[in-house]
This record gives sequence, C-alpha cells and structure tokens, in this order.
Amino acid sequence: MGVFRPTEAAGILRAGGAALVARTAAAFAAEHDRWILWLPVLIGIGIGIYFSLPFEPLPWLGPAALGAASLGCIVFRRAAGSAGYLGLLLAAATLAGFAAAQARTAAVAAPAVQERVGPTPIFGRIVKLERLGKGRRVTLDALEIDRLRPEELPARVRLRLNGKQPELAPGDRIRIYGVLSPPSPPTAPGAFDFQRQAFFARLGATGFAIGQAEVLSREPRQLDVWLSGLRAQADGIIHATVPAPEASVTSALLTGERAAIPAPVMAAIRDSGLAHLLSISGLHIGLVAGFLYGTVRLGLCLVPRLALGWPIQKWAAGIAVVGAGGYTLLSDATIPSQRAFLMVAVVFLGVICDRKAISMRLVAIAATAVLLAQPESLLGASFQMSFAAVVALIAAFDALYQRRVYRLADGMLGRCLVYVGLVALTTVVATAATAPYAIFHFQRFAVHSLPANLVAVPLTALWIMPFGVGALLAMPFGLAGPFLTAMGWGVAVVVRVAEQVASWPAAVVPLPAMPLAGLIGLTLGGLWLCLWRGRWRFAGMAALLAGMGSIALSAPPDILIDAEAKVIGVRTADGGLALSPSRAARLEQASWLQQAGLGQPAPWPPPAGEGSMEEPMRCDGLGCVFQANGKTVALMRRPEAMQDDCRRADVLVSLVPLRGACPRPLAVVDRFDLWQEGAHAIWLGDEGVRVLSVNGLRGNRPWVIRPKPRDRRSRETGTTQQAFR
Repeated sequence: MGVFRPTEAAGILRAGGAALVARTAAAFAAEHDRWILWLPVLIGIGIGIYFSLPFEPLPWLGPAALGAASLGCIVFRRAAGSAGYLGLLLAAATLAGFAAAQARTAAVAAPAVQERVGPTPIFGRIVKLERLGKGRRVTLDALEIDRLRPEELPARVRLRLNGKQPELAPGDRIRIYGVLSPPSPPTAPGAFDFQRQAFFARLGATGFAIGQAEVLSREPRQLDVWLSGLRAQADGIIHATVPAPEASVTSALLTGERAAIPAPVMAAIRDSGLAHLLSISGLHIGLVAGFLYGTVRLGLCLVPRLALGWPIQKWAAGIAVVGAGGYTLLSDATIPSQRAFLMVAVVFLGVICDRKAISMRLVAIAATAVLLAQPESLLGASFQMSFAAVVALIAAFDALYQRRVYRLADGMLGRCLVYVGLVALTTVVATAATAPYAIFHFQRFAVHSLPANLVAVPLTALWIMPFGVGALLAMPFGLAGPFLTAMGWGVAVVVRVAEQVASWPAAVVPLPAMPLAGLIGLTLGGLWLCLWRGRWRFAGMAALLAGMGSIALSAPPDILIDAEAKVIGVRTADGGLALSPSRAARLEQASWLQQAGLGQPAPWPPPAGEGSMEEPMRCDGLGCVFQANGKTVALMRRPEAMQDDCRRADVLVSLVPLRGACPRPLAVVDRFDLWQEGAHAIWLGDEGVRVLSVNGLRGNRPWVIRPKPRDRRSRETGTTQQAFR
C-alpha cells in the first residue's frame, strides 16, 4: 500500500489544472473568428452594471473610464494577443455599455409630475393617437399646465379620452381638462418598473381627460408626428374595411397598434403562444423585404434590356431596404423591428456589394447598434425575447446545415415534410429560447404553442403578410380595400385557431417569477452554448439548468403591503396568497398573484396549516395577529392598538403613522414607510426577518419618484384607507 504524500497530490492537481487551462486557451484561440460575437454581450454587461447601481454615478465616470481603457488599447496595441491586451479590450467594451447607458439617461432626463395634479386645463400637441377598446388615448408634448411652473412641465403626458370627442389627429394642438398622476412605481420589490420605462420614453405623467378636447390649431408636422399621423390614418382605413375583432389584429400587424385588441382575443393569442405574431419583428420585416425584392426583380426581368444589361438584383435589393425601412417607421420602430431591419439591411447590402452575409454576425451588429442607441432596451422583455429567439434559431439551423439535413428534401413530398419539420423545429427552438424570459416577465408558459404555430406561421407568411404589403402599397391610391379584406380572412383564421388552442385543458401553466440571478445565469449559459462551436460550448448547459432550477429555490415573501396601505398579502401554508378584502389596488392584487404564479387568492383571513402559519389569523376592529415561523406578526389598522402590538409583536405592520418608538419588534413598517419607500415585502425566516422596499431596492436613480420631505406632516395627519376588515 502506497503512502499518501500531500506534495505529490498538490503536484498532480497543479498539473491537471495547468492542462485544463491549456486546453481551454487552445479552444478559445481556435474560435478567434467568434470573438466578435461577444461584443454586444460585453456591452450588455456594462449596461447591466449601470442599471444595478443603487445611486447615480458621477457624470464624467463612464466617459472617463471608457477613454482610459481605449487609450490603453491604443498604447499597448503592439502587445495584441496577450492576456493583458485582451483584458483591456474586454474592459473597453464593457465600459462602452456603461457610458452609453449613462449618456442616454442624461439625454432623456425631463421633469415628472411628483403628485396628483388636477383637474386642470392642459394645453399640448398630439404626438400620438391610439385607439383603445373604449375611447382613445393621446400623448401630448409642448405642454402648458396651469398648476405647474415652466421648469416643472414634463416633456410628454398621456391621457385617456372617454366619451364623444372631436376629430383629432397627430399634430393638433388641443386644450382639455384632465387629471395627471406620476407614472406608477413597481407594485412590489423586483416587479415591473413602469417609472423607469416612462422616464426613458420621456413620459412625465399619465391620467385621464374630463369632457371634450378643444382643437386650437393644426401645427406643421415634424417627422415623428407625421409618421404617427400615417399610422392613425392607416388604422382608420383598416377599421373601416375589416370587421371586428379582426380589424384590431390587422392594425397590429401593419401599424404596430395593439391597444385596441379586445382583452379576450389578446388573452387567447397570448395563451396559445401566438403573441409573437403581433410583435413587428423579423418575420414581418423579412416578409415585407422579401416580397418587395422578389416582386421588383421579377418585374424587371420582364424587360430583357434591363435584365441583361443592368444589375437588377441590386436595384431590387435597394428598393427592398427602402420598403422595409418605411414599414419599420410606420410600425413605430419597436426594438424587435429595429433589430430585424438592421439585419435585413445588412443582408441586402451584401447583395448590393456582392458579399455574402454571416447570420450570427448580423445579430451581433444589430444588437450592438440597438444597445448603444437605446441601452434601456436591455431590461425589456421585447429585446430579450427577440434576440434570444434569433440567436437560438441561427445556432440550431447552422447545426442542421452542417449536417446537411436539407438534402432530405427530395421531391415535392420531401420538401413539404421538411418544411413542416422546419416550422415545427422553429417553434420548438423559439419557444424554448424565450420561455425563461416569459416566465421572468409574465410568469406563464404556453403549453400548446406548437400546434398553434404550425397553422398560424405558414398562414401569416404565405397569405396574411403578402396581402398586407399590397394593402400598404395601395393605400395612397385608395385601393387597399380588396387587399385588406383578403388579409382579414387570414387574420380571422388565426384568431379562431388561437381561441381554440387557448380553450384546451392546461393551455397555460402559471409559474412563480424567476430570480434575476437565475435569469442572468441562464442568459450567459445560453449564449455560451449558441455562440461557440467547439465541444466546450456544452458547458453552458450547466448554467441553463441552474437558471431554471432557481425558480424552485426562490423563496417568495411571506407578507406584501402596497404603497397606499390599501391591501395586504399573506403567504398561506399551502403556498397560496391571501389578500385582504379591498376594492382598491386591483392592479397590485393582480400583479402579486401573477408574480406568485397563482390564479386566485386564498380566503381572508387565511386558515392555519402545516407550513409557515402556525395558527389561524385573529382579526378585530383594530387589526389582525398571526403566528408564522415562530414569530408573532401584528397588522395594525388603528393607532389604539399600538401599545399592545408593540409589546407582543415580533413584526409590526402599521397602516397608520407610528408616533414614538416601538422597541420590541424585530421589524416595523408603518404608513410613513410605505409612503416614502413604496410597497414592502417581508420574509419571516428561521434566521430572522428581512424587509425589502421598492425604493430601497431601486435606490436614488433619476427615474425614481420620491415624495417631497415638506409633505411629511400633512401625510402623517391624513387618514388611512381601510386595508382589511
């Protein structure tokens, strides 16, 4: 029997580690042509670092750090290929994302309404007019508001119009009475941040109008207003030609306006996994460009002199790019359409320049352009799901091409079978790639998306969008009617398919929200798997599995309190969520249930059971008390209960401001905390109590709207609405 020698074991470990490092370095060097694909990833990491900070960095920090890293790359360029030089390049790319996010924040900064304003006269110019299910919604700029000083005026506000209104169009300057409120904060820590989205859209207030708008003048239209007017005109033509509800879906496909789609129809489309068809993206832009390219080239081929003596394919490619660009602008240039147009433009630019485009590099170019121009898009579901689907599809089809799967298409039957198989594969790959982001943002998974897409995608590609392109081309001449009618027939079939599939049992599986750390790990793992080609790419599977497993490991909060002290949520023993009876705060209640992956709330007061709640909740006119995880929790509604609750509770939630110290509780959340820090979440663990607030998580950032300190006394002396019985 040998004798264990630590020095020999250490030597073996060092040798093994050195060999692993050497193999990794060799694999990394062998794929040097794929390094450029990681540029947008590094830019995204820099953007993510910026948005994760709890404070706003100094204005010069990002540009100065980027300049220093870039200067280092220039100075040490002779050391290209060394680890140090590679580190400088990685740092420069990451800092480019950080600096771009910082510059974008400074560029869009504008005042926002700090508290409810109105009713008051509002003067403004219509820059966007949207059709809703009932009524309309207008976005105004160039504002004058009686109750706000000039330096307090937002750049834009959005108002819902109800009742009978005069004929309105983008570019009209109107006067209307309305009520304005600040953009809504997140409903819970980590929930969707509408305030941040509104900040980057320069939307400083939302609200509703009272009475009719008065058109004061029709001002000359700028480009964005003119495009909004075209969208409004096209939307009107569509609704005058196509019957409901197909008209609203048709308008979404051609103009990007989805607000008018009836809620049941939208729910069916979403639950059947067809919501991607309503997002103007690669499918739509590619079909428009391909249709124009093929039609123009075919038409030019009919003229022999042109076909034989001139590069008609380049002319057709130029016209296709122009047409795709016009369609992108008409559809409001959303993130997916921007990405798709950039990719289409590069492809046809390759045709013009007699160069072959590389698909994955196209994605990298498009992602880099979008991230540098609109860094905030990284945080949105649209960017994440769009690029995730495209990257996964390109990687999958690249693998099929390398294995020469397309050679199976022999004869008409073979081609049909391969086409059906590729449509099915596309649906499976795209669904698998976007599912984690759907779970993170929407907490739902469409189970039957494959059969729905097998019908809807070919129908959209071969019938709906060709007639849609014809309708757009014919609209200026007043001849769009037949095209829109035929398009509406196809849309009706898609809607019926969506409704049928959504009615199947277990069509949608609700899931609890994925932790942010899990989503980040899953994203990096997926990129590692798709961007590399060697066997080492399969190491990304570990990160993918860990990211999906994080859903099961995440611990939901035991108590939720909304910012207005109108509703409280308590986790039940069986994992449900009991909500205090309230007709208010319906948005918060729906959001909490969605984040928990639940369809219905548990009864209030929640009963006891095996789990965190050890005994039934006891409620009276002063509040409620219950035991959970060995801790006494008091939910206080009236100040008369303060002395008793402070003495016996480990956790005290007071819906009225507390006056004076409350020494015993491990954690105290009162009405003033809710007003100042927003909604709160509380975890009752065996190790202790953890409290997290909306504003505590977001920090002091430009998009975070905090109450003014001067209002504290008036808030403390105000009344609190009843949150529970």
